Amino acid sequence: MNLDPALLEILVCPQCRATLAVDVDRDELVCHLCRLAYPVRDDIPVMLVGEARSLTD
Repeated sequence: MNLDPALLEILVCPQCRATLAVDVDRDELVCHLCRLAYPVRDDIPVMLVGEARSLTD
């Protein structure tokens, strides 16, 4: 995953507006507050709640 650090500074969870953690191994941006993981496909974050993976599964 190759994301611009400036982009990572401004991206927040679209559901709760919390900051996101980077999970390089899974190519995801993780919101620990909502327990959702947003996929990064071809170095583009998919910031749609409907596309997020639940971390409670």
